[in-house]
Amino acid sequence: MIGISKLYCGTIEPSDALRYGRHSGLLPSHLLQFSADKKPVVVWNATRRCNLRCIHCYAHAKDQPAPDELSTEEGKLLLDDLARFGAPVVLFSGGEPLMRPDLVELAEYAVGKGMRAVISTNGTLITPAVAQSLRDVGLSYVGISLDGLEAVNDRFRGVKGAFRMAMDGIEACRRAGIKVGLRFTMNRFNAGEIPSIFDLLEAHEIPRVCFYHLVYAGRGSKLIEEDLSHEETRKAVDLIIDRTSDLHLRGKPKEVLTVDNHADGPYIYLRLLREASPRVSEVLELLKMNEGNSSGRGIGCVSWDGSVHADQFWRHHSFGNVRLRPFSEIWSDLSDELMMQLKDKKSFVKGRCAQCRWLDVCGGNFRVRAEAATGDLWSPDPACYLTDEEIGLTA
Repeated sequence: MIGISKLYCGTIEPSDALRYGRHSGLLPSHLLQFSADKKPVVVWNATRRCNLRCIHCYAHAKDQPAPDELSTEEGKLLLDDLARFGAPVVLFSGGEPLMRPDLVELAEYAVGKGMRAVISTNGTLITPAVAQSLRDVGLSYVGISLDGLEAVNDRFRGVKGAFRMAMDGIEACRRAGIKVGLRFTMNRFNAGEIPSIFDLLEAHEIPRVCFYHLVYAGRGSKLIEEDLSHEETRKAVDLIIDRTSDLHLRGKPKEVLTVDNHADGPYIYLRLLREASPRVSEVLELLKMNEGNSSGRGIGCVSWDGSVHADQFWRHHSFGNVRLRPFSEIWSDLSDELMMQLKDKKSFVKGRCAQCRWLDVCGGNFRVRAEAATGDLWSPDPACYLTDEEIGLTA
């Protein structure tokens, strides 16, 4: 994650993270991306079942549960292990996690073990009663996915009325006192909706939004040709920065992040440099703390059947199964060549990535996207939109 509001608007300083020793178990959630130990945030795709039919779903979700989903007791054993291992956050995802009957029970169990519990949801199933139950068990955050306003969102989600139901879910969370934010995956079909998303944030007093770059995985892999061009990506990121700054200057600040393309970090830094910002050195220090993409290190994934993956997109490679070995043991076992390599990606990337002056900042970016596009997981990430001059390959 790249905190646009944090970096560009200066809502945090390096000293904020240093005050906690950059320890993931001590850092507040908004500073977790700057941890030094990189204990993994774990995405648990707790169910394959979903009530929508999103065209960009990475999980191939269906309107029925998978027969081999972890049981409630198996889920609690997983949460026990994650807590002992020091995982600071468990993110319940799916499919649609709220289609799992025991979700509230599992979230309460995670919180009781000292972890932050958050969910990633389409929001359509969040009634006032559901929101209150999530609030009562101490859920930290609800991220609700939208793809634009009503017409665009419902086309992406495959169900008419999905937008209105999601907005009802957002309002239910707000009334229950749960922090809620939007998740928006950018592509050529909906990049024009970005201004509307900012308008929605302001109109409905939604405090947070994450703009996701497209990752080629799952059904989303069919959208490779619909990804933004490099020039379109630069324009989208500039627009996000501009709108974030406008809200900040008008006294209506929002937490705005971009996700899944760490070229955004150097891009912000270079923009601040052009603008002669006095904060450029602080921003560079924060970017180095962030370290860029953390798949297989600071973020991991457990599938509904217990399989362990480097992140929620890399479902075609499993490092093992929590039914056979604890997550902590699987995650720490460097006898798996890919696991070992992902712990030190910078030593294995090729081409312009290997020569890039921002390698310590972006971390080699998304390997699964490089693999999907080229067949070589160590080739340059095709979504990196920085020019050769910007990465130091030309004078």
